[in-house]
Amino acid sequence: MSNCSNKIRVLICLSWLSLLALPSQAQEDLSASFNGVWTADGTIFTIGIAVEDGVLKITQMESLGFEWSNADGKLEGNVATIEVDYISAGVTGIIQVELIDANTAIAFVPTCTPDFMVACLLAKGRQAVFRRVEAP
Repeated sequence: MSNCSNKIRVLICLSWLSLLALPSQAQEDLSASFNGVWTADGTIFTIGIAVEDGVLKITQMESLGFEWSNADGKLEGNVATIEVDYISAGVTGIIQVELIDANTAIAFVPTCTPDFMVACLLAKGRQAVFRRVEAP
């Protein structure tokens, strides 16, 4: 796998963390299912998530050497939004994550600034699938 491809996946993963809330299509409230350890498909990028009083707390576990930080996520039903600073790329973004089922989530980056930076250009129109690999 190329280095560029890994960077794109990591950016999408980071985008997962700072999503803009959109209404979920799911009938069941799966918000408690955010709790656990999640890995992005095709990578070893791994985060821990704990939901406390409607707030998503994220712990970096394996970030593939990329430097990033995040604010606490906002949770609305089955959708989370997280603001992320991708320090080494000089960008800030919002990642939106929607639970598809209790062990699968889709993440994408609805906003990334400055939009002319390569990291933002590479993330545009992409998504990452996360799988819960460990429940609390």
